[in-house]
Amino acid sequence: MGNGLSYHVPRFQRDYSWDVDEWDDLWQDIVGLFGDGAESAHYMGYLVLQSADNKVFDIIDGQQRMTTLSLFMLAAVSHLTDLAAPDAPNDPQFLRAEQLRSSYIGYLDPVSLVPQSKLTLNRHNDSYYQNYLVPLDRLPQRGLNASEHLLRKAFVWFKDHIKDYSGSNGEAVARFVDHTVDKLLFTVITVTDELNAFKVFETLNARGVRLSATDLLKNFLFSVVSREAVHDSEIKALEDRWESIVELLGSESFPEFLRVFWNSRNRLVRKTELFKTIRSEIQNREDAFSLIRDLDRHARIYAAIRNPDDTAWMPEELECLEKLQMFNVRQPYAVLLAVFDRFAERDRGGFRRFLNAIVVVSFRYNVICGRQANEQELVYNGIARDVSAGRIDDVNSAISALKPVYPEDNEFKAAFAEKVLRTTNTRNKKVARYILFQLDRQHSETAFESESAKYGIEHVLPENPGDEWDQFDEPQRESSTYRLGNLTPLDTSDNRDIGNAGFDAKRPVYEASVFSITTKIAQEFDTWTVEKIRLRQHWMARQATGIWRLSL
Repeated sequence: MGNGLSYHVPRFQRDYSWDVDEWDDLWQDIVGLFGDGAESAHYMGYLVLQSADNKVFDIIDGQQRMTTLSLFMLAAVSHLTDLAAPDAPNDPQFLRAEQLRSSYIGYLDPVSLVPQSKLTLNRHNDSYYQNYLVPLDRLPQRGLNASEHLLRKAFVWFKDHIKDYSGSNGEAVARFVDHTVDKLLFTVITVTDELNAFKVFETLNARGVRLSATDLLKNFLFSVVSREAVHDSEIKALEDRWESIVELLGSESFPEFLRVFWNSRNRLVRKTELFKTIRSEIQNREDAFSLIRDLDRHARIYAAIRNPDDTAWMPEELECLEKLQMFNVRQPYAVLLAVFDRFAERDRGGFRRFLNAIVVVSFRYNVICGRQANEQELVYNGIARDVSAGRIDDVNSAISALKPVYPEDNEFKAAFAEKVLRTTNTRNKKVARYILFQLDRQHSETAFESESAKYGIEHVLPENPGDEWDQFDEPQRESSTYRLGNLTPLDTSDNRDIGNAGFDAKRPVYEASVFSITTKIAQEFDTWTVEKIRLRQHWMARQATGIWRLSL
């Protein structure tokens, strides 16, 4: 800001939202640059700018920090002005204030007193900033929107803190500000257009830096709307709808929802190409309005799909969505969005059948067979597009279209017979419980609550075996402990009591178990070896083929 450059917050960027917690964090970072043991500098993070001429920059990411630093500087200028003698334009404090203003804030036109500011804020904040804060006019407190209140409060907060920290010595105030300016550092990334900015967001987000691609898309869509004459009430309605979507999903989840929504009705687009594709498709205000309306409707469905506890779901649907969450699969979201949107109102039972089919496919394809998710996503995308376009007009046809991603029995059985689930991993442990309880239910026709703490997973060959297990050498222990054939459900107290005991000691406990597949171990095996684990898992695979099955 001290280099003769100007910065604009895009008109439709989000409003100023920092409050006391953020102000205090920044203040503590600033005062940490002074005194004994002071830091040599403070890193402020990434600043993403867009410019065509390297003179005027749009702030794509960093507007909260830039605005707050401007308010900090205005607070220092105001304090210096208060220290100057009235009607003494040559007073050192007044000269210091004007020097800081011209360097970091801008200047006032001497005739009109209209500010020529280095920083322009968004459409909701700029008027208050330019008309009251930049000229250091008396600040109105009534009739303000929430973000204008925050701008005023931030200015007053920093002025009070600068006054308390630097006192009435104008030279100390100026030195404090000058030192702060030298020690606050940014990483600045400058791009030439929205597409490059979006790529920056994607790259930085992949590296754990949270930036708002959501705001970037909003700026683009609203700029398209504003190319033509549009009434403020339309913009307000559009903004309200947009904010309700972001509030529902959270700004970090929005980009993933956007991709799911887009792929539920268009040819599959990879994450890196999404913004480019949308930018090429949205040509006018009608396109933008239509997209935001559709996003609003589908966001509610997407949020419910991601949250099995949503009150929109019936018990059977809820159970299916919990399984998908447990399997940690997201590939079906786009097709579920399309099928729900198309069929749920007129055929809710059909939607449930499709959802259950997706669970079976996900279990076979993703959990057990571990096949490529990319191929699966292409099939789901084709079904979603056909459903959205009306080319698939009934649920049964949609289910039949799942055939390419439904592993046949032989493949599934072979993969199940070799499946290993390391139960040291929380998700694997849940999946293993689910599988074991479903197998037991199939065998005994008795349903136990798989989430109950009353029951646990027993490793027949223990995770930490003692001398009683010397029939297994080290490589065999490593390969056998977490095979499904070595796992069985057991009462938690029994599991605790037998601990790492040998098979002879465990067998009577298994025989008395309420779980039939655990009892079956005691009835059929008098020893436990690698071969016995293999035999049991092959039996389990045959049972599983009948449990997780679709008739396509």
